[in-house]
Formats: sequence, C-alpha cells, structure tokens
Amino acid sequence: MQKREKAVTFKGEPYTLVGPQLKAGDPAPEFKCLTGLAPVTLADTPKKARLFSVVPSLDTPVCSIQTKKFDEALNALGDKVACYTVSLDLPFAQKRFCTAEGVKSMQTLSDVHNHSFGQNYGVLIEGLPLPLHSRAVFVVDAGGTITYAEYVPEVASEPNYAPALAALSQAAG
Repeated sequence: MQKREKAVTFKGEPYTLVGPQLKAGDPAPEFKCLTGLAPVTLADTPKKARLFSVVPSLDTPVCSIQTKKFDEALNALGDKVACYTVSLDLPFAQKRFCTAEGVKSMQTLSDVHNHSFGQNYGVLIEGLPLPLHSRAVFVVDAGGTITYAEYVPEVASEPNYAPALAALSQAAG
C-alpha cells in the first residue's frame, strides 16, 4: 500500500497518509463502507454526481461545521446529486449526530469495517492512537470519474466549500 509521508498536519504535527493522492480525471476507487449495518460500495451509490465529504469524526467541532455547511448548500441541487459524509465513526454514532443536528441531505458512510475508503482514497492517517481519516472532499461524476479532489493540508481546518460545490453543480449538469 502506498504511503505519503508528512502529507498532512494535525494540530501542527506531520502525519503520513495511507493510499494514493487522487486527482481530477482519476477513476473513483471502489470501497466498502456501512450505512447502518448494510454494506455500501461505490457501485451501490446512484449513478449521478456524488460528493464525498471526508471527516475525522462527526463529534468534533470542525467536522460538525463541515457536515452542516454541505448539508445546507445541497438543498439547492435537490435530487440531482447524492452526498455523503465519510468517517470512521460507528454507524450508530453517525445516525445519532445527523438526527440531533437535523442533517437531512448528507448521508453517512462508516469506514469502520475495513478502512477501504480511507486506504483507496488516500485519507487514512497513520500513526495516531486510533484510526482516523484526514479531511478531504471528492466529487465524482455519473460516470465514476473524480472531477474534484481536495486534501485539506491541516486536518483541523475546514475545506474550501465554494470550489467543491461548484464542481458538484457542474458534474450534476
């Protein structure tokens, strides 16, 4: 498995990311995550523009802000897109968070089963006391090609919402 040393910082400390650094034009890698107890793969997601908002844990302030900002912005695109928050949180914790915070447009995907999303999308942080994803955003078009990829250099910082949403809107047609 490819490793990218010092690819991100987490509160100023450099960390290695496991997996490739994807870019626009790359085919979106397959994964196997959980929604509830049901497995979900990339092939199971709707064949339309998709946004994958990757966060370390929904129970942290920046991850909460990121999820809620994307959730609010997605109302304008309606059912032309499918949007997911991906984390290593248990599916039950993800559901509790979305219910408590009123998150309706973002669906959750838990990568806790086998870390395949983290490894295949190059966001799994190596060297922490527990596995976490780094912060990233990917937009995938209906054909399964990545049209936008952002790896946030400092895990504790928010992503760039405007370009991600513009790429999603363009991918949605």
